[in-house]
Amino acid sequence: MESTVEKLSVIIADDHTLFINGLHMLLQGEPDIEVMSVAANGKELLHLLHTQTPNLILLDINMPGMNGFDVLKRIKDYYPKIKVIMLSTYNEEHLIEKAKAEGASGYLFKNVGKAELLQVMSSVAQGQLCFPCKQPVVNSMPNEPDPFLKQFQLTKRETELLQFIKQNFTNQQMADHLHLSIYTVETHRKNIMQKLNLKNPVELNRFIMQYNL
Repeated sequence: MESTVEKLSVIIADDHTLFINGLHMLLQGEPDIEVMSVAANGKELLHLLHTQTPNLILLDINMPGMNGFDVLKRIKDYYPKIKVIMLSTYNEEHLIEKAKAEGASGYLFKNVGKAELLQVMSSVAQGQLCFPCKQPVVNSMPNEPDPFLKQFQLTKRETELLQFIKQNFTNQQMADHLHLSIYTVETHRKNIMQKLNLKNPVELNRFIMQYNL
């Protein structure tokens, strides 16, 4: 990483102790970087920002209480000059696009190598945006959607989630089974409820049973 006149001050926010400790140790060994603090959740991070002003925040998307996007919005509302790189295990295009739209300066996967991590941090500190390239779309022939559900314009993924909901899967179980983020599953569930014009999970379960989906 190229040396600068001042150190790049960083706060790391992640709820996984082993990950945050490892990242902290890695960055502490860099002469041009100062890790000011670490936070285990969004509220703790926002509290730290009352007294500390880093150049850059490394922010996990999935955290208890407030998810990373909620925290990002607060940061950009109240501390617009602080740059934020989102950290995630999920290579999902809509999450990357949401990070861009909400004002993040970068998006990194948690399995990134040290060299790339330092390069992205340096680039973001210099005002550049660093996001993963879009993966090429592989065309496939999807199964014909259920005629009944088709009228509600449910996507293939939303129809798939209905089957798991029918089996009483929790959001976390669906996320784990489909290799999605919990945020993605929650978003799909909200979209399903809106498209079916249902107000709560009880009505959704009744709908599934009524139409034997």
